[in-house]
Amino acid sequence: MNQGLSSKERVRRRPEFERIYTSGGRVHGRFMTLFAMPNGTTRLRLGVAATRKIGSAVDRNRAKRLARELFRQHKIADGFDIVIVPRREMLDAPFSSLESDYIALFERRARARPAGEPRPGPRRGRGRGPRPAARV
Repeated sequence: MNQGLSSKERVRRRPEFERIYTSGGRVHGRFMTLFAMPNGTTRLRLGVAATRKIGSAVDRNRAKRLARELFRQHKIADGFDIVIVPRREMLDAPFSSLESDYIALFERRARARPAGEPRPGPRRGRGRGPRPAARV
């Protein structure tokens, strides 16, 4: 029996990743950072971005396998695109710790601002009002 993810359950293209990074919500955990964004369907999709900071290709592939297994075992919400960015600590952690971190990230994401709502812009100054005009 094939337990892998189908192509319909994966975020594959760079523009999709970039859209999730810019418009989705971000939650940092101990072993990974999770980005989530509604996708307008009833399907849950996963993307994994394992960078070279994690280590060799063997380490990156192991981190991706762990992330996919977390996703496969804990399909928490439908209609979302999820990107997991694993951290190096993920490789040495027991799977039960990864599971609890993954579930906690989803719970924190649900409590954060509503999905799809844009992030607030950067803060400007200290709120002292407009600056006086410069004298010439």
